Amino acid sequence: MAVETAQVPAYRTFAVRVARLQRLSPSFLRVTFTGPDLDVFASNGLDQRIKVLFPIPGRGLADCPTGPDWYGEWRSLPAGRQPPIRTYTVRAVRTDPAEVDVDFVLHGVTGPASAWAETADLRDEIVLVGPNALFEGPTGGVEWHPPADATCLLIAGDETAVPAICAIVESLPEGRRAIALMEVPTAADVLDVAAPAGVRVTWLPRVAETGSSPRGLLLTRAVMAAMTELSESDLSAAPDPDLDPDPDPDLDDVDIETGILWEIPPEEPRSASGAYAWLAGEAGVVKGLRRHLVQEIGLPRSSVAFMGYWRVGRESD
Repeated sequence: MAVETAQVPAYRTFAVRVARLQRLSPSFLRVTFTGPDLDVFASNGLDQRIKVLFPIPGRGLADCPTGPDWYGEWRSLPAGRQPPIRTYTVRAVRTDPAEVDVDFVLHGVTGPASAWAETADLRDEIVLVGPNALFEGPTGGVEWHPPADATCLLIAGDETAVPAICAIVESLPEGRRAIALMEVPTAADVLDVAAPAGVRVTWLPRVAETGSSPRGLLLTRAVMAAMTELSESDLSAAPDPDLDPDPDPDLDDVDIETGILWEIPPEEPRSASGAYAWLAGEAGVVKGLRRHLVQEIGLPRSSVAFMGYWRVGRESD
């Protein structure tokens, strides 16, 4: 008689509690989570995305889903009983002891994630939805896939992308030519990052001794300057017609007020155009950078990854 086995999901829920809190800067808090099942939390590194489910005042985590179809369970809950969900990047995973680090950006009690982080305490409980090491195959949630022959890597984003950028930078081999640009709220938010030789890291504080800048302005200027700096050889390769059927697309068709700006090149082997760009952060800023690189600079879409992590004025995930 055939025996059916339970389906192993690529992502699963992990009930965790706060093991340590480390204030990295005025705007960054590192929360170290521990839990009984984190030994099967897949350590994929890079810009690995996870979901964080936050407790509801008065109900805690009583309604958090636990089954393999966690999202279906969550959607079936009444609106007032759906634990708030936000997306984060894993900063580090350790197996002995089993721990996961997540860096939170603090911006007051303007949303459930920051509000929780502002008052987080040891042994506070929360639920992570992350990659399952028991799943046979790629779990997904990692968008960093540059071509091996890219002559230069451009990695840029605002404070919400800092954990992912730092993890990517630290994974690069010695001698890999790369430019990392990170816009952060203040000069005190510059963090230590172990950048290998060949990688240039530039921090762009919006508030510094010289004054303050609007959100996105410093990052936009730095990205444009970096692209100008790159040699002709980094930008000269023609687009691959198989990957870029429309080399001059209308990039204004993405409504960032109602949709998401998220465009990732295919993962199959491909030749680089010279430079490869990975950009993430506030959707309005990323959309402007997307237009500049593809329409004005002429980078093919197969050489750029654009991710609108969040949108000004919107609290939802």
